[in-house]
Amino acid sequence: MKYAWIELHSRQWPVSLTCQVLGVSPSGYHARKARDVDTDRARRRISNDALLVHIKAVHAESKG
Repeated sequence: MKYAWIELHSRQWPVSLTCQVLGVSPSGYHARKARDVDTDRARRRISNDALLVHIKAVHAESKG
């Protein structure tokens, strides 16, 4: 919850200041942000792989 608030207000106040006020480390905030990006990439990759399977199946059926 704190990290989301920091992200939401990162254009208004420096991350280092909001981390200090909320009692979290800037390195913890940045590590969490990096993990979120990795998770989003993994989800997108899985989704793309599933879509590719469907595209190949439709393509194979249409060549009939």
